[in-house]
Amino acid sequence: MTIISANIEEAALRLINNEVIAIPTETVYGLAGNIYSDEALKKIYELKKRPLFNPLIVHIKSIDALPTIAVDIPEKALKLAEKFWPGPLTLVLKKQSNISDMVTSGKLTVAVRVPNHPTVLALLEKIDFPLAAPSANPFGSISPTTAQHVADFFKETLDFVLEGGNCQRGVESTIIGFANDEAILYRHGSISVEEIEAVIGEIKVMTKSDDAPDAPGMLTKHYAPKTKIILVDNIFEQIALFQHKKIGLLLFENKINDINIEHQEVLSTTGNLLEATANLYAALHRLDKCKLDIIIAEKFPEIGLGKTINDRLERATK
Repeated sequence: MTIISANIEEAALRLINNEVIAIPTETVYGLAGNIYSDEALKKIYELKKRPLFNPLIVHIKSIDALPTIAVDIPEKALKLAEKFWPGPLTLVLKKQSNISDMVTSGKLTVAVRVPNHPTVLALLEKIDFPLAAPSANPFGSISPTTAQHVADFFKETLDFVLEGGNCQRGVESTIIGFANDEAILYRHGSISVEEIEAVIGEIKVMTKSDDAPDAPGMLTKHYAPKTKIILVDNIFEQIALFQHKKIGLLLFENKINDINIEHQEVLSTTGNLLEATANLYAALHRLDKCKLDIIIAEKFPEIGLGKTINDRLERATK
């Protein structure tokens, strides 16, 4: 049975003993282990059923620890780290030689960030190693934004979840890499493209790959509920097509009055994309428990964090 506890000392002791635990971050909960313990890293992959070719993200306690993880750090990367850390930005950089191939999936680069959550930052202060921490869900499933989401996923296989409340950002970090002084977007996330470009100028977008991806979070199918989900421009047309089915809706700001709707989730009644992003996964978890035939998701505006929401919903439909 999974223990949910706010005891940071116990969490630290378990990690020191090469255990894998779940930790809160501002984005989603993660399955965490010592990056220098192959035993812990192997457990992470096994628990998630994550393919070994899909690299992990390293979580460090501060920007000062970055040189212990990466070398030859580009100026643009430092500018982004200074602006957004602690925060939901992951940088893909040339790795230090002592970083395990199990972290990087054999690549010469490593994904790294400083999380912005008081509980996990306090935990990182109590241990003398960084944490590898992919999202705390079975591979391909909806990411967890509460401790209970994690416990529901791993009832028999995970012993400990560190309680940190609801995740404030609600979707994963934005991932940026670098090649020939050019910044590359590998994954849309909690920081918008527009915010990144305001700091370092135009970036190249390369966000999906099923063949040995260059960074975490690039696989085409991901973040998916068990219930079939479709992403559409016109909700009303699709409701008509499925009128004899149990329909659930995922909407931006307005509910729809229709007797055919079994359940609907509105992500932000004020049309706030930051709020909608924070509510996205929790809403999908609720919809997935309703025993629906279909979830119809409304396409979001292709601006700012709307791009991130659409990215997650597109992958969930694959």
